Amino acid sequence: MRAIIQRVSQASVTVNKNTVGEIAHGFLILLGITHSDTAMDADWIVGKISKLRIFEDDDGKLNKNITDVEGSILLVSQFTLYGNCKKGNRPSFMDAARPEQAKPMYEYVIAKLQEAGITVETGSFGEYMKVSLVNDGPTTILLDSPVK
Repeated sequence: MRAIIQRVSQASVTVNKNTVGEIAHGFLILLGITHSDTAMDADWIVGKISKLRIFEDDDGKLNKNITDVEGSILLVSQFTLYGNCKKGNRPSFMDAARPEQAKPMYEYVIAKLQEAGITVETGSFGEYMKVSLVNDGPTTILLDSPVK
């Protein structure tokens, strides 16, 4: 499982000109799921996301996590995170999980983040989306679940 976490002051997702998810401050997370991902990978990613200290404290140090700052998450499924460009110039997406495997895992991550007390907005799985954000910092972190 792969997550790109962007600290944002605002973010939104639209589908067919309709806003389907929107947050003020918090994280915009692009989430990629591969064939071998399990609930253990999702639990690890959720644990990291919920404890990731990339918000400033009163001294300007990155010591606060998403719950400390009462932030929200906009979680967007993105199979292209598993695009492989090693051969040629057109990416191969063979490493991305098929929708029938990826969607339940995506929904599992949403549920686990909500169980951690975090407000979660989402994109629309499998739809063509337009994502808007104001990256705060900019601060962007890449997480890959541990290799088995």
